[in-house]
Amino acid sequence: MQNSAGVDPGGPGLRERQKRARREALIDATHRLVAEHGLDAITVEAICDEAGVSVRTFFNYFETKDDAVLGHTPWPLESAAVDEFMAGGPTGHLLEDLQVLAASFLGDPHLDHGRMARAFELAAQEPRLIARHLAWLEKHKGQLATIVDGRMTRASTSAGYSGETVAATLMFLLHATFLRTEASSADVPVGDHLDTVVAELRAIVSD
Repeated sequence: MQNSAGVDPGGPGLRERQKRARREALIDATHRLVAEHGLDAITVEAICDEAGVSVRTFFNYFETKDDAVLGHTPWPLESAAVDEFMAGGPTGHLLEDLQVLAASFLGDPHLDHGRMARAFELAAQEPRLIARHLAWLEKHKGQLATIVDGRMTRASTSAGYSGETVAATLMFLLHATFLRTEASSADVPVGDHLDTVVAELRAIVSD
C-alpha cells in the first residue's frame, strides 16, 4: 500500500533507490561501451563519463570494470537472515532454511532480466569475464562455507551430512536460479525462480 506521497512504506527508501539507480546507470554505461568498443578498449574513466558519475563513485559500487559488466554485487553476508540461519532457523529444516538464506542473497539490488541477459551475452564474447565470474563465485563459496560451519557447530553430530555438502547445495541453489533467470523469457526478479529450483531439487532427490 502506498502512502499519500505515492511511496510504498514497505519498499526501499529514497537513499536505497538512488544507490540502485546509480548502480544500474553504471552497468548500462559499461554494457553500451563494451558492446561498441570491446572490453579492453574502455576505461573506468570512460564508463564514469558515460554514466555521469565520478570515478570515486564507481569504486563505491564495483572493484573493476569487469565487475560492472557482470553486475557483481556483494552478497549481504552480515544480515539478520545470516544470523538466523547460523542459529538454526528460521524453520529448523535445512533445505527450507537454505532457501530462505538464498532468497536473502538474491534480493535487491539484483540484475533484472534484461541486464542479466546482456551480461551473459558480453561474457560469452570476453573469456576473461567468465574467469572473473568463476573467481567471484569461488570467493563467495568460501564465505558461505563459513556461514554453514557456524550452523553446523550447533547441529547434531548425527545429522548425516557435511558442511561442505551443505555449502555446495547453497551455491547450487544460487547458481541454478541465476541460470534459470537468464534462460527465462519472463522479466521477473531473480528470486522468483528460486521456488522452482528448490522444487526440482526435491524431485531429483526423491526420485
